[in-house]
Amino acid sequence: MAGLERVNRELFPLRDISSVVQLFTDEVEKSSEPDLALLSIVGGAVENSLTCHRSPVMKDAPVETDDDSGGEFEIEYHIVDALYSQFRSIILGSVDLSAYGDSKYATRELVKKVSDVIWNSLSRSYYKDRAHLQSIYSYLTGNKLDCFGVALAVVAGCQVLGFNDVHLALSEDHAWVVFGENGGETAEVTWHGKGNEDKRGQPIGTSVGSLSWLYVNGQPVICDRYMEVTALVSSINPSFNMTTDIKEVADFQQQLMWMLYDRGYLQRYPMALGNLGDLEEINPTSGRPHCSDLFSQAVDASRKFYNNQHVYPYTYQGGYYFRQKMYKEALGSWANAADVLREYNYSRDDEELYKELMDIANELIPHVMKAVGSGIDAHSILKDPECFAHLLRLYDGICQWEEGSVTPVLHIGWAKPLVNTIAKFDASVRAQLVIDLQDDLDEEHSSEKEDKNSSRSGTADSGNMEKTEEPSKVGDNLNNNNYTKALESDSAQSPSNGSSSASVHPSIEALTAACSEKILNPDFLLQGDGEPFVAGGKDDSITDVSEVDTALTKPAGKKTGSNGFHSVVSSATVESTPTPAKLVVKRKSNVNFVSGLSHTEDGRPKLTLGSRKMCGLKDLLLSEKLNTQAISLQLTAQSQVQVGRKTRSGTQDVSTGSRPKRTRRE
Repeated sequence: MAGLERVNRELFPLRDISSVVQLFTDEVEKSSEPDLALLSIVGGAVENSLTCHRSPVMKDAPVETDDDSGGEFEIEYHIVDALYSQFRSIILGSVDLSAYGDSKYATRELVKKVSDVIWNSLSRSYYKDRAHLQSIYSYLTGNKLDCFGVALAVVAGCQVLGFNDVHLALSEDHAWVVFGENGGETAEVTWHGKGNEDKRGQPIGTSVGSLSWLYVNGQPVICDRYMEVTALVSSINPSFNMTTDIKEVADFQQQLMWMLYDRGYLQRYPMALGNLGDLEEINPTSGRPHCSDLFSQAVDASRKFYNNQHVYPYTYQGGYYFRQKMYKEALGSWANAADVLREYNYSRDDEELYKELMDIANELIPHVMKAVGSGIDAHSILKDPECFAHLLRLYDGICQWEEGSVTPVLHIGWAKPLVNTIAKFDASVRAQLVIDLQDDLDEEHSSEKEDKNSSRSGTADSGNMEKTEEPSKVGDNLNNNNYTKALESDSAQSPSNGSSSASVHPSIEALTAACSEKILNPDFLLQGDGEPFVAGGKDDSITDVSEVDTALTKPAGKKTGSNGFHSVVSSATVESTPTPAKLVVKRKSNVNFVSGLSHTEDGRPKLTLGSRKMCGLKDLLLSEKLNTQAISLQLTAQSQVQVGRKTRSGTQDVSTGSRPKRTRRE
């Protein structure tokens, strides 16, 4: 009961926001271990009293159900005492500490046991998008918790047991715990989507999705006890219904956030800074930083502390710019959010982020184009090539998010708004943008690196260096058309001699000479079978047919065509043939990717595209007349492997892109 012993009972009954803020302030300032259960119960009681029709904590107070704006509340001490004692009894009565040894640090078995206790006492329903279910108050009064609420209850339960090494780890849409002597152990304790509850107790990082956006690529917000208080305050939801917020709850949350901000507990918490920015935009506090500064602080925190792996700071900022009609800045922030997406692969757990981006691409940006199409702001950004670059950067990041993912992201619902938006930009504006392709930059980078390595490695004999240098150059430029043309011109200018003719196989020379007197056999050319020339004529013996046939059918690589015939393919051709985009399942590393927007020496905006889909659109995007159908087809093209799928008859269809024929009706 340490938490209640520290509480100033003179504050009770709690009837106004200032008294609740004072209780939180005392708990944060007077203890190195603020009691999460106590604060979550009090905060949840205030939130539910002002937002829900039922108010079990309002003893002897009239319940004004007709007043949607909230109203007064009254929280008495004995109500808080009873709920707090109930939570402690649930944890202490269900966990036998003697079964886990005398270690002063929590073990995985202990953490899983506490999570099982919380989980098994919940109602058997999932409440993913329901408001006001994140507090321990909701758990004790209704046996309901959302994803964050379960994780918070587990950490509070471990605190009741005396294990203060268990802390929250927060991504932008999920929560788990860290524990151990140095916080080096991780464990799932809550659910994210129906069917994932069986992951409780498992460490983070044992599945493919551990590097997804849901786990922010190993860059979560690791909380201490004060940041956990910040998290439970940030999770307060002031909404009364889908369209109405309760002003008193928003003021309550805003005052608590500023109290924690002044003590530095929001410095490493981008989501909390974004929430405070939203509150300040609606109801600015005099003498406090402007909401735009808070959004910038959230972006800086993500870059400084979390390797720029968080997306929401940019969407917070972009949403603010959009509401202020700063459309160019909004496009830039949304493009920055898409740059973060390049580091991830899309999965079904990214539903919230998918909806956020789809709203931006299909609702907000078309609204921007409509707003600047007429009136005072007419064509203000449509004549700016940087705005066009931001638009392409946004979709390039989304396309790269899709690459290597099991589930496709872009469909025709994405393509149509993009095509309509691109069409708003005049060809002269689009032509001002300089577009580089990441694949080209990677090739230049690798060739420069090889040149540096070759220059550093010297040999004693300079003559040997001259002999080996030329083949190396040829090998490095096999796919360089300019270098190939240079070789052809050099060979054309050099006089023919015995050494040059000796490099050609005698059989090829014989076949070339015979072509002037014989008719080539089509079957031999197409299938590699039969005689090289059509039979007949007196000069059949002019060519050694067996020698020519051996020379031309000897190449190492052979493949069988779809019609069952064999076609002759050299091994070099097989290796140099590019893999189709739909067969690529693993995204290329972005180590050398140049994100953001730069400028050329003459001031033109310069953009680097990294996704295969957008790279394929380069010429179409810069052409004078847009081919909207081709752009739509390229964007919606599948970039995943087509695995076997079930047909209506239940048989397995493993065809690659071929559509089964419809059965004829009898």
